[in-house]
Amino acid sequence: MKGVVSILLIISALTGCAKKIPVVLTDTTAVTGTGNSSTNAGNTTGSPATSSDGSLTYLALGDSYTIGESVTQDQSFPYQLTAQLNTQLKVAAPTIIATTGWTTLDLINGINNSGATTKMYNFVTLLIGVNDQYQGMSQEAFRSRFIALLNTAIKFANGDKNRVFVISIPDYSVTPYVSGNNTETLTRIALEINAFNGVSKVESDKVGVNYINITDISQQAANDRSLLAPDGLHPSAKMYSLWVQRLVPLVKSKL
Repeated sequence: MKGVVSILLIISALTGCAKKIPVVLTDTTAVTGTGNSSTNAGNTTGSPATSSDGSLTYLALGDSYTIGESVTQDQSFPYQLTAQLNTQLKVAAPTIIATTGWTTLDLINGINNSGATTKMYNFVTLLIGVNDQYQGMSQEAFRSRFIALLNTAIKFANGDKNRVFVISIPDYSVTPYVSGNNTETLTRIALEINAFNGVSKVESDKVGVNYINITDISQQAANDRSLLAPDGLHPSAKMYSLWVQRLVPLVKSKL
């Protein structure tokens, strides 16, 4: 019974209480592939990426880890990343397509349903997959959808692979939220996340985009609970800041 209760709590945390973040995607390249597809509404070649005031533009694609579930918006990693970059560059507030509980398929559908067409961004981050693992999706199903999202992220970056940044999936097996499970279950979670990260790393390397491993940072929460939000599952502002420390030098070097 205790195991069943733990599983129900995890489902609630991973899929519930989604933050409603407005998504403005006028003229943005759409995802094609699995799910409800949208068609490309125009020629993307040469489309401007910077905003009207000359600021660099940033698109963040993902799930609860991207919107910053259980922390304030300014504490989420896209906003912390933007703030850090703004110490030397001029970057507009990020556009975010992400919802708690989203799988790769949900993200594909989310982009399609946004009515995206032809707008480009100066750089794009992609962090997705934890809910695919949690829901028991096969690695091959994950691979095909992840590849579709990779290709779309590259289109959003106006075809510039150097300006796409894939972020690894955090390891939630070390969090208090799942601590009630037996060792075998916790080990399985960790191994599956590692396998999904292996898929995303291989596919990212194949197409030549940037890949940033933050999974080791998430594992530090096993001994440092200040790295977790009050829900005991998602990252705290402190953990996100450690991710950003790893992201900033690479992003700056590519902009």
